[in-house]
Amino acid sequence: MSVPQSALSTANDDLANGPLSNSSVRRVIDALAAGGSNTRVVALTDTARSAQDAAQALGTELGAIVKSLVFVIGDQPVMALVAGDRQADTAALPGCLGLEGRCKRADAEVVRAATGFAIGGVAPLGHPAALPIALDASLGRFPTVFAAAGHPHCVFPTTLDELARLTGGVVDARIAKNP
Repeated sequence: MSVPQSALSTANDDLANGPLSNSSVRRVIDALAAGGSNTRVVALTDTARSAQDAAQALGTELGAIVKSLVFVIGDQPVMALVAGDRQADTAALPGCLGLEGRCKRADAEVVRAATGFAIGGVAPLGHPAALPIALDASLGRFPTVFAAAGHPHCVFPTTLDELARLTGGVVDARIAKNP
């Protein structure tokens, strides 16, 4: 799994001062290592705040970007990891996770409390407590997908299978639909 060199920040290897020194990014790096992953978090020259931004910065297809979306079902925060070219199906999400209740998008405060990350850099792992997570099966179309790593300029390359293993999430085609 590689990232185009042109996308990398010159601060990529500067752990003392660059984005990789950010405490949120360090949490992701630690979670990847604890999960047995050999992937590296990379700092990008351009922002990866949105899926479109990340795809442009990486020179990859929009669908290869993993959107980490937080919802609330009843009172339970949950996460849907959805391909960048798809939309989460909030009607299907509760059933995919074995939960009941109305599904609604979480506000910024709930996102931060549930994940420990600010919107624009929400990683799929490294959360303060385990969240129910569903992964969009369509991410499997790509040999490498890219997920946020706790900072608007940081991502990590992975695969659908590795992401499912690292997050403990359930892979389900029903959680995403074409826009």
